[in-house]
Amino acid sequence: MERSLYMVRLLLGLTILSIISCSEKSETQTSIYFGGEIVNPTSDYVVLYHNDVFVDSVKLDDNNRFAFNLDNIEEGLYHFDHAPELQYVYLEEGDSLIARLNTVEFDESLVFSGKGSEINNFLIEMFLDYEMEEPLIEDFYELDASEFSIKVDSLRNIKVERLKDLAEEYEFSDRVLAMAEASIDYNSFISKEKYPFYHKKKLGEDTFHNIPDSFFAYRKQIDLKNKDLTYFRPYFDFMKWHFGNISYMTCLENCATENQPVNDRLHFNKHKLALVDSLVQQPELRDILFRNIAVDYLLKEHNPSAESRMFIDKFRALSSNDEHKEEIDLLYRGIENLQPNTTLPNILLLDANNKEVSIKEVANGKKHTVFYFWTAAQKKHFRNVNKHITELEQKYPQYNFVGINLRTSYPQWKLLVEEYKLDTSKQFYGENFKEIQMAMVIDALNKCVIAKDSVIVNGFADLYKSL
Repeated sequence: MERSLYMVRLLLGLTILSIISCSEKSETQTSIYFGGEIVNPTSDYVVLYHNDVFVDSVKLDDNNRFAFNLDNIEEGLYHFDHAPELQYVYLEEGDSLIARLNTVEFDESLVFSGKGSEINNFLIEMFLDYEMEEPLIEDFYELDASEFSIKVDSLRNIKVERLKDLAEEYEFSDRVLAMAEASIDYNSFISKEKYPFYHKKKLGEDTFHNIPDSFFAYRKQIDLKNKDLTYFRPYFDFMKWHFGNISYMTCLENCATENQPVNDRLHFNKHKLALVDSLVQQPELRDILFRNIAVDYLLKEHNPSAESRMFIDKFRALSSNDEHKEEIDLLYRGIENLQPNTTLPNILLLDANNKEVSIKEVANGKKHTVFYFWTAAQKKHFRNVNKHITELEQKYPQYNFVGINLRTSYPQWKLLVEEYKLDTSKQFYGENFKEIQMAMVIDALNKCVIAKDSVIVNGFADLYKSL
């Protein structure tokens, strides 16, 4: 992203300094102040989390402003949730931080001002930069390893210089600087972890190219002990790719026959569990990696088999997180309950009149019902799926296509149904996202469940592939 855009965003922050003057609290009253204004709110509340733990929630006032006064909280990375959107905020002692955003373009419009704004504006800039660069990097994957590395390193170096300039202007603590550096490094490292697989796919080849060890020199910089980074998305996404890659390559080298990897998901995922167990000592990182491996295995397996139970037993022996263990058990039961010829789960939905209706009632008496899922947070998907459903309804008039909305406020859902002129008899609101996610095993944007009357025909269908 151009430096001029960076300056525009900083200048935009100056327009809301008036909010600070009427909202700022003295340090004798609170150690950290975090407030702001939300234009076009989609929920009545802003909810603050540290890692995955709830910290506090506040209701928007009549001017769509919010304010957190936080005492005795740990310095570090938090995220604030204004359903259905969320974004990071870094908080440290003495901050008086103001955020302003418009939910129409949540991430693009977000700007911080006040004490603590420099690191937070930098983090959102890095998020947007890498989002913008994705199509560019996608084209780089066809290059050889040396050329690819030069291109990716060049993009990274631009950001490193930007941070260097910022650090000279503002006095960052070591922890803040480490977070800023991580926002640059791990997104760049992800691209390199992807390279061997994407390069092979781009060239349409069956085997991996020999890649020099120097290409992976960045792996020496990996920090497996920094607790501050555990729940930072670029860091965790990198870890998923990294351990998946090492497991795959190790298995290809030691377990393969005729240079072909073992085609056994249980075998491969047990490799991943063992690798994380041997290399990662930081407890929270260990546990969320174990959880991710278990979720990934079960969602792709879709089969309540003896092998799946064996894998879950291995996961349970390694994990120290009881909530994760319960979640994996729920997921496994959800998979069991979505097998063919089982009845639909007992899920309650809301209709356009705010009346509760069970999912079985919706499907009852219908020859075939296709349940699909959407959220206001994925605007492009929402538009695409509406167009696709219209085409499917014409192609399969004997099917009943029913949309279930998730992670959107009820008023916003009603407005979208009205704006897009959707059939209210075929649109329902899912209030309890976690319950529906587990019961219907929602693992992809295009996931759908096909039922005949209230009996499941295909619990793991895809809107674009199964019809």
